[in-house]
Amino acid sequence: MRLPYFLTSAVVFALSAALCLLAASFAVTRVEEDSELAVRRALSLQGHEWAEVEADGLRVVLTGTAPDEATRFAALTAAGSEVDTSRVIDEMDVAPTADLAPPRFSAEILRNDSGISVIGLIPASVDRDALMQRLQRLDTSVSVSDLMETADYPKPKGWDAAIDYAVLALSRLPRAKISASPELVKITAIANSRKEKEALEQELTRAAPPGLRIGLAISAPRPVITPFTLRYLITDGGGRFDACSAQDEQARDAIIAAAQQAGLTGPYSCTIGLGVPSPRWATAAALSIKALAEIGRGSVTLSDADISLIAEPGTDPALFDRVVGELENALPEVFALHAVLPKPETDKQDGPVEFTATRSPEGLVQLRGRLGDELQREMIDSYARAAFGSDVVHTAARVVDGLPQTWAVRVLAGLEALSWLNNGVLTVTPDKVAISGMSHDETTRAQVAGLLSEKLGEGQDFDLSITYEPAPEPEDALPDPEDCIARIVQVQSERKITFEPGSAAVSADSRDSLNRIADILRECGPIRMEIQGHTDSQGREEMNQSLSQARAQSILNELRARRVPTSSFSAVGYGETQPIADNGTEEGREENRRIEFHLIRPEPVAPEETGLEALETPAEAEATGQAQDNAQENVSDTDAGDQ
Repeated sequence: MRLPYFLTSAVVFALSAALCLLAASFAVTRVEEDSELAVRRALSLQGHEWAEVEADGLRVVLTGTAPDEATRFAALTAAGSEVDTSRVIDEMDVAPTADLAPPRFSAEILRNDSGISVIGLIPASVDRDALMQRLQRLDTSVSVSDLMETADYPKPKGWDAAIDYAVLALSRLPRAKISASPELVKITAIANSRKEKEALEQELTRAAPPGLRIGLAISAPRPVITPFTLRYLITDGGGRFDACSAQDEQARDAIIAAAQQAGLTGPYSCTIGLGVPSPRWATAAALSIKALAEIGRGSVTLSDADISLIAEPGTDPALFDRVVGELENALPEVFALHAVLPKPETDKQDGPVEFTATRSPEGLVQLRGRLGDELQREMIDSYARAAFGSDVVHTAARVVDGLPQTWAVRVLAGLEALSWLNNGVLTVTPDKVAISGMSHDETTRAQVAGLLSEKLGEGQDFDLSITYEPAPEPEDALPDPEDCIARIVQVQSERKITFEPGSAAVSADSRDSLNRIADILRECGPIRMEIQGHTDSQGREEMNQSLSQARAQSILNELRARRVPTSSFSAVGYGETQPIADNGTEEGREENRRIEFHLIRPEPVAPEETGLEALETPAEAEATGQAQDNAQENVSDTDAGDQ
């Protein structure tokens, strides 16, 4: 039986629709699986395992919790690289942001002749106007530039102490850079001399709060030497320097080597400074010293580019002429040589032709001897009263005829040199100016040599016998902190500080030791010191830590009770963490139970490059090195020729 046409058509249409639906369903499922697999693989390769992928038809839904917004965006980008971005549905969450860590607060203060500037990041709660006023009070004649930024976070512990110390240090340093933070205050500064450098380091170390770390980099620049002077003498006792200057260490070594070959004896010093007239200074100095050694006895003086070589009377004229001729030909072009061979004295004078000035240790000055005329006597008397004081000068010089024309110049130069000594004698004769005496400044001898070589001119001989003695310590000077700690250690070695068992109470037999330590600390003044408490390893670690802290604090309280200023002291307990003996024996445990007094020293800070070093060009450095090589080669060549 045949079905009607319309029914057959309906059945075929229904079957076709069913097949289409089945094929579409299969295709959709296949697309979903392929998309989900591709996106999941891309996320896994980029480390986004936290993301979940679910395909919903043509849509790809991403879920999960990203650690931050950047990671969420990276996951979206990875999914978009596999399927069309319009198909990616973002349903991801972002983890709540934790509290941001506070920034590192610091302030950098720069002070020079142009003014004071402050730059850095400070807490918003800091009264910056008050800080600017404090800095302005350091020098009201310059401007203070505020270049600081603020952040709204609480002030970190130690911030106020660091800023207070930085301002205090800046008040002592007219040229400095100070970087202040709660953890460390670094000070970079320039002192005018080595003595000032040492005094500043000691003062700043004592002034720092005990809990603040400090770093000091104070440099003393090389002095400017004017005139640049070197003076070497050879006498019956050997060779010696009256003055020695060099532009750097290598030039100094070349000069000293030449002097040692020429018979240098005894201690010596050679100042490294600025102002050298020629890079070949070491060459000229070494050749001049060697020439003097060949002559035998006499002196050679280099004052800038002028060289004066004075032989001893009685030197063989032929030898003198040969050595001087060789030296003139060997010297660098910029240097001029003036050589003198004194003639033996034949004419007898009626009494010594000389002028003398004596300065006693008490400061009294007496002027005796001969002067050319009344005007000279009045002029020299007035100069002496201006230099030494009008109430300490006694003039007993007489006027005579026939003195050299340069007599007044030689006397005035000698008096100026004598004013630099604490006590001494000046003797002026027609042939020589002699200075002898004592000074508390070890550079005085070199300074006097430079003065006389400049004032007297070429070919003029002078003799120096100046000794150095350290200045007596002022009566109110504080002892060195190292000595103070050493004395405290000595007291403890004689009788150890002990406590009642398991207690922070100081035992009765330790009272005398504490009294002696208190006496020492009162003499030492404000030093930065940490009182450390230590225990053995018996008992719980937390208990030992607490006991050591209590004992250190107890010692601090005992010192306060004895009227010791303790504002620069701190008490710290270390428990059992720093043993000095074996805790396995009773003797070792007894040694570990102790109180130590530890001096807090500044931390080393690498000095920054100075302006002069920064301005030196590579060509200048190369020229200096070449000059030093030439100096050593010339000395070696001369030695080889003699052999």
